[in-house]
Amino acid sequence: MKYILYSLFLICSVYVQAKEPILVVTELAPPNQVLIDGEVAGEGTQFIRDIFAEADLTPNIQMYPWARAYKIADELKNTFIYSLARTVEREDKFYWIGPVGRFELGFIGLSERDDLIINTTEQAKVYKIAMQRNDFSTQTLAKLGFEVVLTSDIQKSYSLLLAKKVDLIVDDPLYMKQMSDYLKLKPAHLKFIYKIDELTIDAYLAANKKTDMHLIEALQAAFLKIKQKKGLPYER
Repeated sequence: MKYILYSLFLICSVYVQAKEPILVVTELAPPNQVLIDGEVAGEGTQFIRDIFAEADLTPNIQMYPWARAYKIADELKNTFIYSLARTVEREDKFYWIGPVGRFELGFIGLSERDDLIINTTEQAKVYKIAMQRNDFSTQTLAKLGFEVVLTSDIQKSYSLLLAKKVDLIVDDPLYMKQMSDYLKLKPAHLKFIYKIDELTIDAYLAANKKTDMHLIEALQAAFLKIKQKKGLPYER
């Protein structure tokens, strides 16, 4: 009898969660996360919506500066975040649903700057670099001895670069192109200078560590089904 009651409780709990939108946080990162008419959209975001739909759950996707999005996901129960780089330091802080992106990051500068010469990661230490708070790339370069200008999100980093207040930022060349389009820059305005091997990593849909396990299990199962049906967005 106790088992039956417990099972009914779980079913009711799942049903309530399915009807109530679940908070999912992210940042601006074209083409995967963009804001269109007040709604978060984009290629990667659609993959996230597909996962939640497969699990019969409703996501309430909100876009914030990265530092704030990370803080919310780190502190608030039943909150999800994407695309979060899976690092050793973060491994025990979140539940990891599945990889939804891949970063291959490197240094980016203005094309007009012929003096930006970088053949090794170490050589970039002489330049002023803007990077985001609570970003794995910032944490990685800090371990390598870099001192950087901290920003709240990638768009702020781009703004400092375009205003010539810093020499470099760190981003993926694909996202650099998409951000250039988003900011309405000429195609040759920015240049990808040097790939940083330490900053190639998979990015995940992840959840706050206090999130209900039935949500975690439902979304992990849904991720595998969507992956099998459609493949991963960054491998298409």
